[in-house]
Amino acid sequence: MKRHTPATIRRPFANYPHAVEVPAGMRLLVLSGQLGIAPDETVPQGAEAQAERCFANIAAILAEAGAGPGDVVRLNAYVTGREHLQGYMAARDRFVADPAPASTLMIVSGFSREEFVVEVEALAALP
Repeated sequence: MKRHTPATIRRPFANYPHAVEVPAGMRLLVLSGQLGIAPDETVPQGAEAQAERCFANIAAILAEAGAGPGDVVRLNAYVTGREHLQGYMAARDRFVADPAPASTLMIVSGFSREEFVVEVEALAALP
């Protein structure tokens, strides 16, 4: 896969390229948004802990498909306030492989349950 970050536009705000090119012949794995909830229904407190759980869920889905963090080509993340950006980014940076995937982070008004403050979607490309 090839990363694109043209010198003619502003560099990304964090560790991600502006685009990831997926070569012909690869399979795409589209992951639904993952919330910070464990199999036992517990929801950790705080954005960083919830993001860690989101990425653990993503890692489990990737593993079931025979993939890993290095196969992720795009992340879309949602947090419920600017105060959650730093915690999310810390967990994200621990999860992403080098080179990092393309990435978008948005602030939204809320999720299906009030205690959720982070949701993460992923797109992976597999051989």
